Amino acid sequence: MANPVREFLGGVGVLLRGFALLMRRPRLFLLGALPALITSLLFLALFVLLVVNLSGLAEWATPFADDWDPLWQGLVRGGLSLAALVGAVLLMVVTFTTVTLTLGSPIYDKITELVEQELGNAPEGPEEPLMASVWRAVRQSLAIVATSLLVTVSVFVVGFVPLAGQVAGPVLAAVLGGWLLAIELVAGGFDRRGMLTIRERRRHLGTRRMRVLGFAVPTYFLLAVPFVAIVVFPAATAGGAILTRDLLPGGPGAPRGPVPGGPASGGPFPGGPAPRD
Repeated sequence: MANPVREFLGGVGVLLRGFALLMRRPRLFLLGALPALITSLLFLALFVLLVVNLSGLAEWATPFADDWDPLWQGLVRGGLSLAALVGAVLLMVVTFTTVTLTLGSPIYDKITELVEQELGNAPEGPEEPLMASVWRAVRQSLAIVATSLLVTVSVFVVGFVPLAGQVAGPVLAAVLGGWLLAIELVAGGFDRRGMLTIRERRRHLGTRRMRVLGFAVPTYFLLAVPFVAIVVFPAATAGGAILTRDLLPGGPGAPRGPVPGGPASGGPFPGGPAPRD
C-alpha cells in the first residue's frame, strides 16, 4: 500500500510539474490565462455582490432567530453567513473550471497535447464527431455542476451547527470541491485515450485518492483566490494531463492489475456515487 503522505505530496508535485512545463512555453501560458481572466472578472463581480448582501440574506434565512439572545443569534447567523460564502466559493470554483475550459477549449487542448508530447507516447485521440463531442462535454459538465450544487447545499446546512459548522463546512467544501475539480481537469487526458465517460474517470481517480486530493485540494484553494486563478488555471490543466498518466495502468507508480469497477470505487467524491455521464 502506498504511503498516504507521500501520495498526497506527489499530488502537490503534479501541480508544480504543470507550472514547470508551461514556464518553458510562456506564449502558451499567457494564452491559457486569457479565458481564466475573463471568467475571473465575471465571477469576482458576482462574489462581491453576494458579500455586500450577505448580512441581509442571513437575516432573511433565519427569521426564527429574531427574538433570540444576541450571542446565539450572532453565532447562528455568523455560521450561516460563513457557510454561504464557503458554498458560493465551492460552486464558483467548479463552475469557473467548467466555463473557463469551455471558453478556452482549443487552448487547453493544445496544453494537454503539449504535456502528452513532452512525456512521450502521446495518444492520438478517439474518432468522435465534433457535435457529439461538444454535446457530451456540455452534458458531463452540467452533471458535475449539479453535483456541486448539492455539495453547496450540504455545506450550507452544516453551517447551521454552531462552532462545529464553521470548521466542518470549509473542510467538506475543500475535499469534495477538489474532487469534483479533479474530475473536470483530467477530462482532456481521458478523452484522448477513448475513455469518454465520467464513470471511467472517477473509477481511476478512486484508485489513488490521496494523490488526487494532493493535486486537487491545493488547486481548489488557489482557484478560489481572485486573479491567482488566472495564473494557476493553465498549470492546473497541464497538471490534469500529468495526473491522468499517473492514474492509468503503466503510469509512474500506478497500481498494477485491473482497476476496480463499480460505482463505489471513485464516486464524484471519495467513495461516493457518481453523477450520470
